[in-house]
Amino acid sequence: LAPGRLREVTSILPTSQGRALSRPPKSVIVPKKDLGTRVRSLRQQRGITQVELAQALGLTQSNVSAIERGARGITIHQVVELARVLRASTDEILGQSSQAGQKTTLPIKDRRFLRRLQMIEQLPKRDQQALLRTLDAFLAKVS
Repeated sequence: LAPGRLREVTSILPTSQGRALSRPPKSVIVPKKDLGTRVRSLRQQRGITQVELAQALGLTQSNVSAIERGARGITIHQVVELARVLRASTDEILGQSSQAGQKTTLPIKDRRFLRRLQMIEQLPKRDQQALLRTLDAFLAKVS
């Protein structure tokens, strides 16, 4: 989702009273301090500032700072957005990945494949879906 798009989507979800939610429900899904430490570490590894992360998530810089300090929890929707922006898995954000932060050395042909995957990740969602349909059709013919 584009920055701010998550808010648009969640603002149209109906509630039991027939009104729209102004934002996703708040809930803490992991200890805030641990989550904040991981978010800060991933953000710094990716060379992203708090301001840039805040803009991508549709938050203020002070909200991002509060998350990183463990003073503010996040919703599951924000976990998904963080994973997208920080190019990490939701497991990594939540501390469930035993291989978080580890790099794998790939053979040259695999590095070439990885570069292409990274380029695909930069495409708009619609183009990614079109490419996947093309790949699926091709693979269905050859298998």
